[in-house]
Amino acid sequence: MPLIETTTAGLILWAVIGYGLGSIPFGMVLARVMGLGNLREIGSGNIGATNVLRTGNKKAAALTLLLDGGKGSVAVLLARVFAGEDAVQLAALMAFVGHCYPVWLGFRGGKGVATFLGILLALAWPVGVACCLTWLVAALISRMSSMAAIMAAALSTGWAIVLGNGAIIILAFVLTLLVFWRHRSNMARIKVGTEPKIGLFR
Repeated sequence: MPLIETTTAGLILWAVIGYGLGSIPFGMVLARVMGLGNLREIGSGNIGATNVLRTGNKKAAALTLLLDGGKGSVAVLLARVFAGEDAVQLAALMAFVGHCYPVWLGFRGGKGVATFLGILLALAWPVGVACCLTWLVAALISRMSSMAAIMAAALSTGWAIVLGNGAIIILAFVLTLLVFWRHRSNMARIKVGTEPKIGLFR
């Protein structure tokens, strides 16, 4: 955990900036711009890349993935340029919260996986790469995006320890808990064997 070196006003500012960036609903925006309809009325009703893929438009899904990840990275990198590491981690946390609970959408956002990975890539790229590879391997084995996300989050703290990034351990653990919370319905479906698989979305 980093030392608190930024003023209270500064921390509030970076919390707002992080939340503002994270709350941009790129999936909703792209779906409307590309004429894909209202994501709330498609599939799970989620605003993330997985649900955008359910429209059948892989380009839109890929763009959503990149932009949702990018906003997490931008929040981290901006804070790192202009403030201390305490502000960096707060901006990162609030970017994730903003994606999951955007004020513009009645606090009903996405599940935060792309933003989570984007944050880790910018915070400590070796940990981010390890988590991305964990997601990929888990997705190939389980054929479930949600399972891959849960595994990537579950191992993120361990990767931070193994790869010598102790300063982000607490943040990684908090983000993991939030990812689990956002995927609680998925975990219930995985338990009973009804979670849809990649390429077989309902």
